[in-house]
Amino acid sequence: MFESARAALPEILSPPFRRVLWKILALTLGILALVWIGLDKVIIAQIAVPYPWLATLLSFLTGVGLFLGLAFFVAPISSLVAGFFLDDLAERVEKDTTGSSGRALPAGQAVWLASKFAAVSLLMNFVALLVFLLPGVNLAVFFVANAYLLGREYFELAALRYRPLAEVQDMRRRHKLYIFACGFLIAGFVVVPILNLLTPLFGTAFMVRIHQKLSRDDGLAIPYAR
Repeated sequence: MFESARAALPEILSPPFRRVLWKILALTLGILALVWIGLDKVIIAQIAVPYPWLATLLSFLTGVGLFLGLAFFVAPISSLVAGFFLDDLAERVEKDTTGSSGRALPAGQAVWLASKFAAVSLLMNFVALLVFLLPGVNLAVFFVANAYLLGREYFELAALRYRPLAEVQDMRRRHKLYIFACGFLIAGFVVVPILNLLTPLFGTAFMVRIHQKLSRDDGLAIPYAR
């Protein structure tokens, strides 16, 4: 596990991964900017004040509020955007580690996985907010939930490139504790602002290696390799 993590860490800073990271950041910021502008126009249009300076102040306060609110959605939106590039990243890792690559996911399945990544990220950000607002809640709950969900999602991404869903689920059940433990390493990225944008890159590079390791441990062939 730790050997795979050590190998994955420098890879997420390699040129192919950096190119994908810039695409993710550009598209994420573009989406957030459009949402910000749209919400600002809607809110300002609904506010009628007699003084121009008051309208300017309200516009400023609205912008600050929207900025703080949209910051909450940076990680989920970046996860949604990243979901459309993770197949390419997985292929890069596969070629670097085994010299071959799996089968690209069908478009519909890729969209579904991207949506799941975004939903999981949104849920985790919401849980993090609750933990922040309720200090009596142990932070361990956040890590446990993150480890389970992220470990599960990124393992599925890596394994589905080689195996049908039923086989992936069976493999995940056999190694559920190991995959859960791997999820803690991915969860470590989520809690650090800015660094959490690298979560999809590390999760992909890491879990591709974990799938390969578990396949070898089980004595399983890797179908669909090309």
